[in-house]
Amino acid sequence: MKIPLTKYGLPQVAVFPAIIVAAMIVGCLLTRGLSPWITAAIELPLLLILLWVLSFFRDPDRRIVADDNDLLSPADGTVADIQNVPNPFGEGQALQIGIFLSIFNVHINRVPCAARVEDVCYKKGRFVNAMNADAGRVNESNDITMVRLKAPHDRLLVRQISGAIARRIVCNARPGEEFAAGRQFGMIKFGSRTELLVPIRPEAKCLVSVGQKVKAGLTVLVRYK
Repeated sequence: MKIPLTKYGLPQVAVFPAIIVAAMIVGCLLTRGLSPWITAAIELPLLLILLWVLSFFRDPDRRIVADDNDLLSPADGTVADIQNVPNPFGEGQALQIGIFLSIFNVHINRVPCAARVEDVCYKKGRFVNAMNADAGRVNESNDITMVRLKAPHDRLLVRQISGAIARRIVCNARPGEEFAAGRQFGMIKFGSRTELLVPIRPEAKCLVSVGQKVKAGLTVLVRYK
C-alpha cells in the first residue's frame, strides 16, 4: 500500500515528527501529577503541529486525464495574478499565470503537459511574500524550461518560487528528460509560488481567473483551440 506522503519531503517528513513526538513524551513526563488541563495545554498544540507537518507533505492519489490541447496547473493553490510579460524565449509576449500555495496546500509540482525538459536554472534570491507578483523576480527560484511534445511545440516555463516561509526548492527534472502530463517533478517546502509562462498565440486561451482555486494535474489553465 502506498504511503500518502511525498518522497520529496525527506528528511523533514521523518525528522520533524520524531522531534514533535519526543517533545510530547517529555511534556507528559514533566506534567505527571499535575492538572490534566496543564497537560492538555502542552500536548494539544504539539499534536496539532504534528498533524499539520504530516498533512503538508501529503501526496494524494490523482488520476490524470490529459488532453494534448491542455496545459494543466503545475501546482495546487489560488491563482494570484494573470499578466502579460516579455517572452523569455524570444520576441513577443508570454502569458504568466501565478499560483500562490499556502501552508495548507499540497506543495507537489507537476508537469503541465507532455514535455521534454530543455533547461533547469536555479537562482538565489530573497524570500518576500509569495503572493507578490514580483516574487518571481527577486526571490529564490528555479526555472524549468520545457518543450511541448505535441503541436504546437511551444517552449513553456514553470517557475518554482520560494516564499516568506519557504526555504527549500526540490526539483528532480533534468535536461533531456521527458515527462508525461501531470507527472510530479518536485515541490517547494512551506509556503510558496509557482508560475506558468506560455507564449501568447491566438489559439491559446486562458481558462482560469484571479482568485480561482486550482489543483495540480487536474485544473486546465490554458487550452489550445
